[in-house]
Amino acid sequence: MNKKKILITGASGFIGSTAVEKALASGYETWAGVRAGSNKAYLQDERIHFIDLSYANKDKLVKQLQSFAAQYGRFDYIVHTAGITKALHKSDFERVNYLYTKNFVDALVETRNIPDSFIFISSLSAYGAGDEKGYTPISTHQTPHPNTAYGRSKLLAENYIKSLPDFPYVILRPTGVYGPRDKDYLILMRSVKKGIAVGAGFKKQLLTFIYVEDLVKVIFECIEKGIRRKEYIVADGDYYSDDEFNKLVQQALGKKHVLRIKVPLWIVKPAAFINEKIAAIVGKPTTFNTDKYPIMKQRNWLCDVTPLQYDLGFRPDYCLKEGIEKTVQWYKENGWL
Repeated sequence: MNKKKILITGASGFIGSTAVEKALASGYETWAGVRAGSNKAYLQDERIHFIDLSYANKDKLVKQLQSFAAQYGRFDYIVHTAGITKALHKSDFERVNYLYTKNFVDALVETRNIPDSFIFISSLSAYGAGDEKGYTPISTHQTPHPNTAYGRSKLLAENYIKSLPDFPYVILRPTGVYGPRDKDYLILMRSVKKGIAVGAGFKKQLLTFIYVEDLVKVIFECIEKGIRRKEYIVADGDYYSDDEFNKLVQQALGKKHVLRIKVPLWIVKPAAFINEKIAAIVGKPTTFNTDKYPIMKQRNWLCDVTPLQYDLGFRPDYCLKEGIEKTVQWYKENGWL
């Protein structure tokens, strides 16, 4: 019996590489979509097949898919994690996260290589700010109003995919994804290790998280249960204040004393602007920028995961405490902390 073929785009990234490991463990013929020159440090398994798709050029992409299908047949499943979360220019978000995705799905349709399932990894940022008065959870029934270029680019891609008749999409909107190989939360953990926990703003902030392996579990449960034309928010179902999160990091690091500093938002905003300008001069995108500021400012990240629980019976394997401990251990073992 031939193995089912799965393509995971953005496979050299944090989420993508974790999905590749799960695909291999699950017995799929696993294709890793990576750009030429991408770091393949986490893609060393000899069973991995590689493909470099030209998302920027739809005509070339069509030819690539036709050639692939003629030789191997179509992909049975596609997990589209490719995209960017930081950029030197805000226009890059729309180009990479929306236009490249549009080119890809258009090429799949044109070449009649539509998979049985197309999992699109979006973001909770596609919704924009939640209710910061009553702190009601963000749900899939709400009309999105993204307030960042990143969120808008993800929503554009979502809406285009949903507009295609009978296209077998599943849209996943994870909240803060953390775990081994992630570099965003690493910055915060390094600060705590140095004895400083920094928070933005004084008003109550409620945070939600999903451990990367739990997100990947959701991806494959959607595939294996044949979910089609659905969208889900993905989180572990709990919520935390920023102080509670920092305390868990402090415990995992074994730090007895940490200075907790709250920085007023009126200081954070110009600091983000200055940091972004420095990054532009240096020519290297930074995580702390003006597009990230609305995310740091946002007070309510509560989200409704009952559809995920109802349709998939989803229960996370990792609570935040366990996930942070495992993440910190990996960071230490790999010399990141």
